Amino acid sequence: MKTLANPIRKRGWCVRLYLLYVFFTLPKWRSLLSNGASTVRPLTYYKAKVVLMTFLVTSFTLPAYAQENLWHELIGKANTLHQQRRYPEAESVYEEALKVAEDTFGSDHPNVAISLNNLAGLYISKGNYAEIEPLYERALEIVEKAHGPDHPDVAISLKNLAELYYNQGRYAEAEPLYKRSLKILEKVLGPDHPEVAIMLEHMAELHKKIGKEDEAE
Repeated sequence: MKTLANPIRKRGWCVRLYLLYVFFTLPKWRSLLSNGASTVRPLTYYKAKVVLMTFLVTSFTLPAYAQENLWHELIGKANTLHQQRRYPEAESVYEEALKVAEDTFGSDHPNVAISLNNLAGLYISKGNYAEIEPLYERALEIVEKAHGPDHPDVAISLKNLAELYYNQGRYAEAEPLYKRSLKILEKVLGPDHPEVAIMLEHMAELHKKIGKEDEAE
């Protein structure tokens, strides 16, 4: 799919290549680099070199900031469309945000997991349950790799996948995910945190479904 980010990336690379051309090929700069101490005062030469190098470095980093801002804007737009139940439009923008996140941050960055979870949430609203599981599984893999196994974001991803299994009647698969999520939350937030209480309620409902009433108490 063609992305909104492509024109920005292309312009960014054109700017970078042009600056490199200026820095390394134009006679004036070649003269400064090779004969700086003899053609200008040393302090002036080094100041000029620092300014130009700073400009070059900035030219390489600014496109990344532009891409990150674009990603945030796309997420905000997609969330608004989702809330307005304009699902086809929201899906297109969420997919665009996912592509921008992968291109900008890398395929294993936590922001990619955020985009995956957003897209999965839209599919829940649309009832496209078959498409949700691989998104949640990939998001879980990303946050585990990025943060380690006991991070709150891992607990959230585990809960998301567990709820999907629960709603599909896959109770045996949901239970270990709920348990692991609960263990992380208790460790990180403490046993009296509201999120822990919510997770305990989920566990109780699950245990009633599978006939473990004693554990549901």
